[in-house]
Amino acid sequence: MKALVVGYGYMGEIRLRVTEALEGIEVAGIADPHPAAPLPDAYPVFDDWREALDRTDPDVVFVCTPNHLIPDIACAALEQGRHVFCEKPPGRNLADIQRICAAEAASPGSKLIFGFNHRHHPSVVDAKAIVDSGAVGRILVLRGVYGKSGGSGFEHSWRNDPAVGGGGILLDQGIHMLDLFRHFCGDFTQVMGMRQTSHWDIPMEDNAFVLLRNASGQMAQLHSSATQWKHMFRLEITLEGGYLHIAGLLSKSGSYGREHLLVGRRSAVSAVGNPSEEITYYDTDLSWDTEVRHLLDCIREDRPVEIGSSTDALRVMEIVESVYASDPVTTARS
Repeated sequence: MKALVVGYGYMGEIRLRVTEALEGIEVAGIADPHPAAPLPDAYPVFDDWREALDRTDPDVVFVCTPNHLIPDIACAALEQGRHVFCEKPPGRNLADIQRICAAEAASPGSKLIFGFNHRHHPSVVDAKAIVDSGAVGRILVLRGVYGKSGGSGFEHSWRNDPAVGGGGILLDQGIHMLDLFRHFCGDFTQVMGMRQTSHWDIPMEDNAFVLLRNASGQMAQLHSSATQWKHMFRLEITLEGGYLHIAGLLSKSGSYGREHLLVGRRSAVSAVGNPSEEITYYDTDLSWDTEVRHLLDCIREDRPVEIGSSTDALRVMEIVESVYASDPVTTARS
């Protein structure tokens, strides 16, 4: 299979590296008029993604662009019968992902996947296996914090331009945690949220709180923040018989701390509020490779995408859209 990488920045580099390492797929070209990273000499480079689609005739298109370009590129590729890998978020708003879903439905031979790679992190994979085994009982509540500090140039990033990015920190980063909530508890029927610009001089939210509840009564709480001066990823899962805490995150920067899974079990005989705990640490992140392999397997075996499907993308965007619609961003900056 031949692959075209559209957009060559942080994520484009990652997709190129993963594709180069996999058997059965080769890079046919890169499209980006203003690459954010040094371009390799090994592949044809195009300024126009439309020309790249025609000239390289790819089987798979990796869409690694700013959010406002995602629908046009994904839909054009699907309409040509190509398979598509889109980064998250799946556009700027609900209308963007609905448009992509319509193009997918009109091209039933094409596979479409979205880059919700956090589902493939080793701590999440192990936690999901424990939950699915029933060994610690049913999930009662979820609580997540996902935050970063913004950093140099944050105020001028395209991600904080409403016309280009579409949303603030909730859409950009918090969407990963919302997707994990769905991964563990399915769809939510009640959504409440608040968002605010607390520090940065941007027109979008730099902090958001979201409360969710599903038909089974399971509740979830998210704090998504661009003022988390010490980067943090933490997902707490409370079950009938204990709890699972996922913390730290294997990342390129290493700024989220060492990824680990803590398992605690409620005991009727030990000291109340002080159960025994076990911690597993992880030092290898194969999530980028795993999700691309999943797409390639679905293509070769002609089976539906199971993780990162258009349904996953649509449902999580419905949550984000509900928060955005119900609570217009306010500012608390002095």
